[in-house]
Parts: sequence; structure tokens; C-alpha cells
Amino acid sequence: DVTYYVDDVWNRKFFRLDDHLDRLERSCTSLNMSPEISRQGIRDALIGCVRRAQLKEAYVDMIMTRGISENGNRDPRRFQNRFYGFAIPYVWLVPFDQQEQGIHLVIAQRTIRTPTMAFDPTIKNFQWGDLTQGIYEAYARDGYTVVLPDEQGNITEGPGFNVFMMQSGRLLTPASGVLRGITRQTVLDLAEEQGISAEETSISADQLRHADEVFLSSTAGGVIPVTTLDGHAVADGKAGSASQEAHSRGRRPGLEPRHRRYPRPGRRRGTEVK
Repeated sequence: DVTYYVDDVWNRKFFRLDDHLDRLERSCTSLNMSPEISRQGIRDALIGCVRRAQLKEAYVDMIMTRGISENGNRDPRRFQNRFYGFAIPYVWLVPFDQQEQGIHLVIAQRTIRTPTMAFDPTIKNFQWGDLTQGIYEAYARDGYTVVLPDEQGNITEGPGFNVFMMQSGRLLTPASGVLRGITRQTVLDLAEEQGISAEETSISADQLRHADEVFLSSTAGGVIPVTTLDGHAVADGKAGSASQEAHSRGRRPGLEPRHRRYPRPGRRRGTEVK
């Protein structure tokens, strides 16, 4: 088993690296992993990957596995946990030139998200069997990607992203069954700074279908508008104002990265690759 997190580098600066490392530490503790490498060692390794690859914009993965068994012993307490890190050129969940026009999102009907009692979704992991089946369902219905409901029919998350909706001036996002993504938290931070009412709550599939606006958040692409949901236009079928505003503060070629132009109060302006 494994836990992993992905950070991004924009203009040679990591975005909220300490937040990602905090979350990796919490996940290792929850999974009873005790890596031999220190937090500073992980930090140095990730920065070193980007520096050695000479990447200005990068997608940086930090992975902790259960590791190597001791002479075939299956007792997980006897395994030597292993850390892996790598950096590749930045990855877009949705191609940049397609983001402004929005995507077609499908709500899965045949597949539900793995119940939280089976595995804690706040620990990022490679158990993507449910998400992968959902992606195939989206393709069968001419969708770009999918969001999965839970066993009660409430919206959770999709493969690599969180979901937001606007309704009557309120910003809503699912409270349970989801990874609490760093980009998700950044959207909530920006809403607070702008005086927008934001709430983590239960969202039914029907509520999402009748939203004034729907968008996704992900390290791989920032804020991504949804303009079609289950084959029907969301509102007027155009990217909404909230997603456009958040998108304009994100990763646009030729602009400063969002963590330099719009730093969160009290936070450092990103970890620079030197």
C-alpha cells in the first residue's frame, strides 16, 4: 500500500510545499508508516529533482510505499518503508486551451466512491479501481471525466480533482468522501478573501445538476470550468464568473504564478528552486 501527493512548480517555485509535506506526514502516521528519510530529506530530494531536471514548470510526485518485506514476511510491521520522488514537465488535467470553454462532466450511475469506512479518502492513495471504472462510464456517455457519488447518492470527487458549485451566490463543495486537496483549500481561501460565502456540505446529484455554476479544482490545472453536466448545459453553458475569477488567478502561460500574485496572508510566497 502507498500514500502519495503531488505538488506543482511554476516559474521555479513550489506551490505550498510545506502544506503538502504536512499532509504526507499525517498520512504516513495514519497508515503506520515510519520512513527513515526525514522531512528535510524529502524536501531536499524534491527540490533536487526539479533542479536536476532543469524544469521551470513541473509536476512533482512524492510517494511513500509500505516497502520491502523481510525475507518474505507478510507482517506489515516488518516492512522497510520506502520513499520515491520524481519531477516531470507540468501536467494539465484538461489542456489549457480547452479550459476556458469548459468540459463535459458525468455523474457516475454504475459506480460509487469507495466508502469512507473501507478507506479514508483524506489519505491520497493509488486505489483507483472505482475512479477508473467511472472514467470508462464517462467515455461511454461522451463525457470528458467523471465525478462519483457515495452510497447515499451525494457527490464526492473525481479522478484527481475536487468539485465546487455556485448556488445563489454561495460556494459549495462536498464535505465528505473527498481528499482535502491543497488547490481545493486555496479556492476556499480565495473565497474568504473576496467575501464569498463558502461551505463544505453534502451535495446531491440533483443539486449539482441545477447549480448556477460548476467547476473542478486540481493541482493538475488549477480551476477548470464545467459547462456541460450529464449532457445538459450548466446554466447558460458558459464558464461562470466564479471559475473565471479563480482561473485568472491561476496558471496562465506568461503570467506570474498564483502564489506570487495572490499570496495567502501570513504564508510564504512559495519555495524557490535554487
